[in-house]
Amino acid sequence: MAKKGQAKNTKNKAKHSKLMSQKKNKLKKSKELHTKRIKSIIQKHKAQSN
Repeated sequence: MAKKGQAKNTKNKAKHSKLMSQKKNKLKKSKELHTKRIKSIIQKHKAQSN
């Protein structure tokens, strides 16, 4: 027999996908910040050595 009413698990799936996208965006942002910091440190070092 088919279920009556709202489809099973749709709210949980939507919430889970939202949370996972937040997590991915957070990791991506932290990686970008890390690379920017490294690049600035390298540029400062090159400027000092010259």
